[in-house]
Parts: sequence; structure tokens; C-alpha cells
Amino acid sequence: MRITLVIAVLAAVQVWGNRLGADWYVPLCVATAAVLLLIARWDGLGWADLGLGAGGARRGLRWGLVLVGAVIVVYLLGLAVPFTREAFLDERAAGLTPEQLLFRVLVRVPLGTVLLEEIAFRGVVWAMVERRRGHIWATAASSVLFGLWHVAPARGLTRANAAAEAIFGTGTTGVALSVAAAVVGTALAGVFFCELRRRSGSLIPPVALHCALNSAGYALAWAVARW
Repeated sequence: MRITLVIAVLAAVQVWGNRLGADWYVPLCVATAAVLLLIARWDGLGWADLGLGAGGARRGLRWGLVLVGAVIVVYLLGLAVPFTREAFLDERAAGLTPEQLLFRVLVRVPLGTVLLEEIAFRGVVWAMVERRRGHIWATAASSVLFGLWHVAPARGLTRANAAAEAIFGTGTTGVALSVAAAVVGTALAGVFFCELRRRSGSLIPPVALHCALNSAGYALAWAVARW
């Protein structure tokens, strides 16, 4: 019942969150993360079970620093190669003012997107399923839900990203294929994030990697648009 409640909360946020203004995004994510943690505690999970214990923090920080450095190196290599540079041409970042970019990189991504998704999928869902079925089922359930979570934002991918438009086109079939690819891709990324969380015993590595991928991606896309 409690796992079902967690999924119901996430589904409600997915439906109603898109109807609220942008100013509500971060408060909604923070409040939802808090609600999910309360459900997890009601389920009998401790902070260590959720990847938030002090015991795994030091190892998690070491892993996190390595992952952030790896993301920056890969992104810079991607910018240096003309074939992959087009992937950074993204209208969602290109149209931001410097103030909007800073808010997106330092507030909206870490305190909105990353906080909610990591608490929900690698924290609460993973821990609740792992206790009942083991880590393989936990990783599978968490990753599938993480992929489905990205159906709505993936619908506009071909209109916003030049590389996605070049690969899939902007027709109905292309949009459907791009959504399917985004769901599969994020589900596979979810598997990797879950393994980071399991092996480190902490949510810090997936949080650090998620922040680096999104925030650095926005910053570089914004910079490329001005070059």
C-alpha cells in the first residue's frame, strides 16, 4: 500500500505540476520530496536505508567529486568534436538570460529536478522495493518509473534540440520515436544511478552526477548558443 501511495503521489505531481506556473516548480519538488520521505519513514526505513545516513557520506562525496569531474571532461570533449557539438544546440537553454541561467543551474536543477528525482527514485522507491524484493527488483522498478517520469518533458525534445530534430525529425512518428528513445535512455541511466547508490551506500553520487549532467549541460548549451 505504501509503495502504491508513493507512485500515486508522483503521478499526481506529474499531472498537476505541469499546470502550475514556473514559480511553483521548486517549492512543489521540495514539498513532494518531504512527503515521500515521510511515507518512507512510516514504512520503517531509516536514513541509511534511504542513502541519507552519515555513514556513507564520506565515500559518497569521494565518488561524487570523481563523477562531476568525469562529466565536465566528457562535455568538453563533446564540444571539441564538430560531430557531437550539435547536441549542445538547445533552445531551452539558448533563450535564457544570464540571471535565468544562474537560477536554472544553481536553484531549479539541484533543489527542484535533482532533489525530487533522486529522493523519489534512488531513495524512497529503491529502498522500499529493495527491502521487500532485493536490489535487482529495486533497480528494475526504480529505473522503469524513472523512464516513464520523462514521457512528458520528452514530447518537446525534437523542437528544442537540434541533434534530436536531425535524428528523428519533427513529425508525429519522429516525436513518438524521440519520446521512446528518451524513456529507454533515462531508464538505462536510472540503472546506472541505482548502482551508484547501491555500491556507495549513499545518494550523494547519483545526486552529484545528476546535477553535473543537467546544470553543466544547461550552462554549456547557453554558452554555445552565444558562440
